[in-house]
Amino acid sequence: MASQESQSCKVLVAVKIRGEISAQREAKETTEYLGLSHTNHAVIIDNRPAYLGMLQRVQNYVTWGEATKETITMMLKERGHAGSNKLTDAYAQTVGYKTLDELADAIFTCKVEYNKLAGITKTFRLRPPKKGYKGKTKMSFKAGGESGNRGEAINKLVQRMV
Repeated sequence: MASQESQSCKVLVAVKIRGEISAQREAKETTEYLGLSHTNHAVIIDNRPAYLGMLQRVQNYVTWGEATKETITMMLKERGHAGSNKLTDAYAQTVGYKTLDELADAIFTCKVEYNKLAGITKTFRLRPPKKGYKGKTKMSFKAGGESGNRGEAINKLVQRMV
């Protein structure tokens, strides 16, 4: 049973793309639970049903999709922080990995949860995307907008934001 879970485990990147001034209380609380306090912040989570339910609840304010190993490595190297310090190979060695690439591989294969690492900042503070969003942030991705599940297209967006 454990081998089936590890095979079906996928890593998701969720990015907050809209503010929530006039949002319902449920949406505000859920973005807080996810750790997305500001616009253009991102988190790395897995695809367990609890997280997927939270993402469905805030789909008008957040976009998400399945991340590649290269995207996770880039996010860790460029925007990852442990406290006020950038993530380095020295931090990876303190948690039991030789390099940040090995740590990114462990996160990608769901051997370790990014949120459970000691002393790490759980959110990534990203920049607004270069050349802006392609569609309206109030419309779903499937309808030509930006919010909601975008699958593999999240990697292109995150690369423009890092």
